[in-house]
Amino acid sequence: MTELPAVDGDGPDPPPEVGVPEPPPHWEADVVVADGATVHLRPIRPSDAPALVAFHAGLSPRTRYLRFFSAYPRIPERDLYRFTHVDHHDRVAFVVELDGQLIAVGRYEGTPRAAADDDPAAPAGAVVEAEVAFVVADAHQGRGIGSVLLEHLAAAAREVDIRRFHALVLAENTAMISVFREAGYVTRRHVEYGEVSLEFDVDETALTEAVMREREQRAEARSIRRILFPQSVAVVGASNDAGKIGNAVFANLLRMGFDGPLYPVNPDARHVSGVRAYPSLLDVPEDVDLVVVAVPAAAVPGVLEHCAARGVRGLVVISGGFGERGSDVERTLGRDAQRALVAGARRRGMRVVGPNCLGIINTDPGVQLNASLAPLPPLTGRAGFFCQSGALGVAVLGEAARRGLGVSTFVSAGNRADVSGNDLLQYWETDDSTDVALMYLESFGNPRKFARLARRLGRTKPIVAVKSGAALVVPGLQDTSVEVAEESVRALFEASGVIRVHTVGDLFDVALLLTSQPLPPGNRVAVVGNSTALAVLVTNACADEELELVRMDDVGGQASAEAFAAALADAASDPEVDALVVVFVPPLQRTSGEEFAGAVRSVAAGTDKPMLSTFLGFEGVPGALAAIGASSPAPGSVPSYPSPERAVRALARAVRYAAWRRRPVGVVADPPGLDLAAARAVVEAVLRAAPGGRELTAGEASGLLGAVGVLTGQPVPLDGIEVVLTVHDDPSFGALVSFGVGGVATELLGDRAYAAVPLTTADADDLITAPRAAPLLSGYAGATPVDHAALAELALRLSALADALPELAECRLTAAAAADGAFVTSAVARVAPPTIRGDTGPRRLRGM
Repeated sequence: MTELPAVDGDGPDPPPEVGVPEPPPHWEADVVVADGATVHLRPIRPSDAPALVAFHAGLSPRTRYLRFFSAYPRIPERDLYRFTHVDHHDRVAFVVELDGQLIAVGRYEGTPRAAADDDPAAPAGAVVEAEVAFVVADAHQGRGIGSVLLEHLAAAAREVDIRRFHALVLAENTAMISVFREAGYVTRRHVEYGEVSLEFDVDETALTEAVMREREQRAEARSIRRILFPQSVAVVGASNDAGKIGNAVFANLLRMGFDGPLYPVNPDARHVSGVRAYPSLLDVPEDVDLVVVAVPAAAVPGVLEHCAARGVRGLVVISGGFGERGSDVERTLGRDAQRALVAGARRRGMRVVGPNCLGIINTDPGVQLNASLAPLPPLTGRAGFFCQSGALGVAVLGEAARRGLGVSTFVSAGNRADVSGNDLLQYWETDDSTDVALMYLESFGNPRKFARLARRLGRTKPIVAVKSGAALVVPGLQDTSVEVAEESVRALFEASGVIRVHTVGDLFDVALLLTSQPLPPGNRVAVVGNSTALAVLVTNACADEELELVRMDDVGGQASAEAFAAALADAASDPEVDALVVVFVPPLQRTSGEEFAGAVRSVAAGTDKPMLSTFLGFEGVPGALAAIGASSPAPGSVPSYPSPERAVRALARAVRYAAWRRRPVGVVADPPGLDLAAARAVVEAVLRAAPGGRELTAGEASGLLGAVGVLTGQPVPLDGIEVVLTVHDDPSFGALVSFGVGGVATELLGDRAYAAVPLTTADADDLITAPRAAPLLSGYAGATPVDHAALAELALRLSALADALPELAECRLTAAAAADGAFVTSAVARVAPPTIRGDTGPRRLRGM
């Protein structure tokens, strides 16, 4: 496929390479492959020569033949030198490792060529294309490793301006041909003498990114499934001492009824809770899928080595002591130990939940896994839950049980050193047992990736999130929490359709609605009840939440359950009604309320409109609540709230989410006339002269913006309305675009809309109409409407610039919006070294 091996003595030995630069550090990565396991990818090193010889010797004759077109039983010294000594520019090679062993090698070899007709800008002798090839050990073929290598080789090529790959493959090597064909590139094929020649441009396209993201989702979802669906579980540190966490975890696994073998590991016990114990993992007689670690931090590295020897798939590290608290020295040592734990696990194919976590739960009847410190197993349900803090997790699970909310899966990530909320979003997307994702977020590991995943998941399943403020970070987790500015969080959630709540109580209020009711088709509300006073409370709450109250039916305090049901059915059949709020106050005569609750449930079963209720005075009364389904919410039941205001607040959040889902998705499409290479040249020139960054001169700003089709210094039209468009780089989130109508009042009130980069066409349209002062642009008080499309295009151009250039720290455009366009009158821009890695490029796990 690439440089065919020379026969010993054929041709001169290659000259030694002097002054070869080090490869870029970001070329090294941990990656989740197709079966959910992890591998480590890195540039090849000269010291890899012995390992490469061993790898080659382990290939089957068939694999060697398909790779080299000959038997090639051993690597000659000359070839070995060439294979392991590359310049990381025109010649690049990556190796893939698992537990210290090479399991795959991929490389490209640049092809110098004269300027071609299709590449007139390339000078004679420039390397603009390369031959690519890779080989995977027989035991690891079929795991998607070839696709991973191709992604990373193509990304490296793009960095050094190599624009095309070509490959020569034997026609019988269908697996290799499929790797190229299924990557999303437009390939040109030529078949001759049993060989297939493939050529394709390595530019990223919408299709190549879609293919990569789909593979990422499948792989990361499987990595979480491997943890949540183990065939067997061992608890290292299991104990008969009731005061130790190993005792609690093992007892919870037994109590939940895990459907598989459990192995307590304790060198000082023969049995734990009546189950035979083993001195170490190495002594367990059968395979172990999942290991729960409940030993002091200092003993964890030894446990990791035993896990690697036994082929364990995942670790849940309950143990603390990894930099959460203590002196500065203790924190530093703990963080170093945590990095070593995660790096060691990933290199052995494992994922890590924790450390310092509560654990994981899976209520699937075929698993019944409670590998956590939660004392009571949760109700089985349709909500997936993720949080960081262990203490908070216990409280949340307890409240879920009290409120009657069942969960499908629960993960407490603790220090979130490896498995994060993003991983759970990937898993829940294709998990048939989860309808709603619930998250308590204290920090973001990769906010841009969160936004991308949430936006995709939110189109099919609602995400409800509590995002704590900086002051609410749980003690002990400060070192693993990243503070994100409030406007960034708001923009992130709004762009992604995330239903944001501010308290755990609100989280459950919304979750009860979403797990039991259909989404509202609009914001028109009817209230049916037997109390005018309660109906007025609903009216006021609807006004506060911008819901339209279109109907109020008061059946009176003496109405029968039958009359109550008839009024409710009539309102439910009204085509002008999108949702119903039921309010009930017990009449003066004694009543359990069960008849009325039964009436509500019977009507709810016959309508496709969401229904919520408040049975005042009945909270905690099992008879009434069970009758309407609040103690065991399921599709078709009706959630009950202690006050009308809480019911309406939950409904309003569901209404806004449903409206977001109905919005056109939009596309991230670059406007015509972009020259991002010219824009990058401006930025690179500034940073060469001022590595720390600086504000651009007027000429530099004009050149930067002109490269993306934005003209500056234009005259102000007579009927123009001043607007301000800004993009700025949030150190913990990434780039945000903001928009506001100019003026002192707007500045004083902070009337700006925010959206996350990259903007879709729908995002850009919404951004222009979102500020409270936006009616000034739409003909308010008889004025001429401005050109909204021109403003949206200006936002898209600014977004494209920021997305392509993370070094753009800030850019502020003042423009005049008029009926015939948007005219930029002034611009201020500043560049600086980028503060955050974007959510782009080949697949990789978040670094430590």
